Amino acid sequence: MLESKKIIGLMSGTSCDSIDAALCEVMPDLSCKLISGINYKYPEHIRAKLFQIFKGDSSVKDLCQMNFAVGECFANACQILISEFGKPDLISSHGQTIYHYPFDEKLDDLSLKSTMQIGESSVIARKTGCMTVSNFREADVAAGGDGAPLVCFVDDRWFKKGTAVQNIGGISNVTMVCDETFGFDTGVGNIMIDYCMNKFYSKPYDKNGETASKGKVCESWLDCLMQDDYYFKNPPKTTGREYFSPNYIENALKFAPEKPEDIIATLTALTAKTIATAYERFITVPINEVVVGGGGAYNLQMMKFLRHYLPNHIELKTHEDYGISNNYKEAMAFAVLGYCTYYNIPNNLPSCTGANKRVVMGKLTNC
Repeated sequence: MLESKKIIGLMSGTSCDSIDAALCEVMPDLSCKLISGINYKYPEHIRAKLFQIFKGDSSVKDLCQMNFAVGECFANACQILISEFGKPDLISSHGQTIYHYPFDEKLDDLSLKSTMQIGESSVIARKTGCMTVSNFREADVAAGGDGAPLVCFVDDRWFKKGTAVQNIGGISNVTMVCDETFGFDTGVGNIMIDYCMNKFYSKPYDKNGETASKGKVCESWLDCLMQDDYYFKNPPKTTGREYFSPNYIENALKFAPEKPEDIIATLTALTAKTIATAYERFITVPINEVVVGGGGAYNLQMMKFLRHYLPNHIELKTHEDYGISNNYKEAMAFAVLGYCTYYNIPNNLPSCTGANKRVVMGKLTNC
């Protein structure tokens, strides 16, 4: 018999800005109440090491060590919540994606489609004394899927039909809630903006879209960026830092306008326009409203561009309008996914990931 469970959901996305830890109560109907949440910053040198791994500038030793070190960081984030609220029934960790390869490539007739998230669950379980669920994506990949997007499963239960649920993190992804809910990565989110904010302003991101608001969109460069092959590829599809890499961004900047604020403005417009264009190309069911979450929901200029590019009849909202935290939505979603793992409930959506069957994702680690 299903019972409500208190679960800490853990999420660290493409931007790698912090570990989002959300203490939730997950109910048998898969509704979820946020009790409390924190954004736990990675230690400076750990984050720097992660970005070395992202760039491919690391050794097997680095990867081995960081798997355990990141697990300890996730455990430390949990401990802050545990010290105030006590131990949860379990912890559900997405981990930190370090490489995602959703391509049907073969070597000696063996599939190379793969994904890797680090943050050793044994460390989390041992340090917190809590059963820990981790390694969600692998089961979907083993079933022929891309292992992403996974939050679609939760969106399908939390939102009404006709809603496009748009997350804008480092990468942007959408869930279209309908009779057969589906989803895919629309393309860049904040990843190019963040890179250029660091490059030109030594800042990690464009707070509230203030820099973008001071710039002018370079339409010719925007049109050029819009021609990338990814934006024309049919779903199901996923992408990540491996594709929109520093080399990719530096090559794109060769054709950029001179003023940094114009670069930021154009890249912000790029994210919004690729989202709107993806809807036009790939979503054939009626869209009544778009609900935006993730860091992009706080970027006022991003929201203005989205309003500009979306058809007027579509309402534009944020998760906050539904009483769901923009900040902790994905961590909450992984709390729900972990609940399903615990109760052996299939928790992928093949219409979103491309898997050939429903599977129970996630592995249980006892403390």
